[in-house]
Amino acid sequence: MKLVRYNQLENESPITFSAMLDRLFNESLGSSLRQFSPAVDIAEDEKSYEIQLALPGMKKSDFKIDLVDRKLTVSGERKHQEKKEGKNFHSVETQFGSFKRSFFLPEDVLEDHVEASYQDGLLTLVLPKKEKKNSKAVIEVK
Repeated sequence: MKLVRYNQLENESPITFSAMLDRLFNESLGSSLRQFSPAVDIAEDEKSYEIQLALPGMKKSDFKIDLVDRKLTVSGERKHQEKKEGKNFHSVETQFGSFKRSFFLPEDVLEDHVEASYQDGLLTLVLPKKEKKNSKAVIEVK
């Protein structure tokens, strides 16, 4: 079974008029309502699944990771600073605001052994798989 995103609507799609109005409305209310969806890479090998979220400029304490009923949710907030060390920003292209990404886990994931680490702007979640038990039987013909 494949590891899948919980909300398929999180994928980027062509911007609709409604989406443009929502963005304009939210941005005009300030950064308190600003949200973004971090880029995610998902890989698999024989022993585990690996999810990487691109979240530069954050601290380990900025993340919240929940696993309830096989639904893994990663959320947090990257705060935007209007001024930093006496500098005024003229352009800000990095993503900031709150985010939330959710994934349904396959049945073969060991939920109690999920590990998370954060390094070089990547939040990495390793989801180990249960060992496959090969059952073999020799059947005699009578």
